[in-house]
Amino acid sequence: MSQHAHGHHESAAHDPRHHQDPSHGRHGHSAHSSHVGHGTPDGIGWDAMGPLLEQNAEISRPQYEEAARWIAGLPTAPQVRRVLDIGSGPGVVTCLLAGMFPEAEVVAVDGTPALLERTGERAERLGLGDRVRVRQADLPDDLGGLGEADLIWVGNTLHHMGDQRAALAGFAGLLRPGGTVALVEGGLQPRQLPRDIGFGRPGLETRLEAINTERFEDMRAALPDAKRESEDWNALFAAVGLEPQGTRSFLLDIPAPVPEPVRDDAVIEFGRRREAFAEYLTAEDAAALDRLLDPDDPAGLRRRPDLFLLSVRTVHLGRRG
Repeated sequence: MSQHAHGHHESAAHDPRHHQDPSHGRHGHSAHSSHVGHGTPDGIGWDAMGPLLEQNAEISRPQYEEAARWIAGLPTAPQVRRVLDIGSGPGVVTCLLAGMFPEAEVVAVDGTPALLERTGERAERLGLGDRVRVRQADLPDDLGGLGEADLIWVGNTLHHMGDQRAALAGFAGLLRPGGTVALVEGGLQPRQLPRDIGFGRPGLETRLEAINTERFEDMRAALPDAKRESEDWNALFAAVGLEPQGTRSFLLDIPAPVPEPVRDDAVIEFGRRREAFAEYLTAEDAAALDRLLDPDDPAGLRRRPDLFLLSVRTVHLGRRG
């Protein structure tokens, strides 16, 4: 089972709930991605997703930085000596956490060696190699071997575990007294286009979100030991012995005209949705996506001046007394 939450950017083929993925590593987690599960929903291995996950996470970096500052500034914040980044993907958030908590060892936990290798390379480039560690693990089976921590960051990863309550209880059991679980779940799927793009039926992104929601439910149902859980995360914290410490949402607002990395990311993401959602699309929506993906079309993603990025990530905190 591989986890990549951070790519933290969920892409349409990644975390379905946060972005469009049935994955928001796109943004989301990634940074539009995040993932724990048996491969990506469209069958592409997580190792091959490294560059996209990294780009997604970089775009969403401001959201993660703001969330980390919030955690570090809480009156109840523990002295952070050890951090576990669960579903670390290519390590963008791992290194961000290492920078935010300069006294801490930060352990990137993921199931894909190629992504952990990217994490190690990033840490060395940033001068963090002495504090960033990598740990290959299949979760939740390998939870017990991760060791204690003061902060456990679970970025768009829990929903890739069949029994979310049991997995969260496992994380709670790793916390030192006063330690915190930061659970990145929920938020809003991103918007990148106007409701009416000038061709096809208005509301294309809304319909793509609906498809994504259905695929997400299919993904959840297929997980080993899958159990339905009401997504009241504070109640779930309480059920596993943690005290809810607050919930905040973090906005990423990149208005039109977007910088090239955001435009590149949009082309990749809409292309993945065109492929992954093919059997669910109406002929009219498929044709609209084909126009958007045509690099020579003046109304395509490469040329249109009204492309933007608006997304929301939500972080829930639970503390061990």
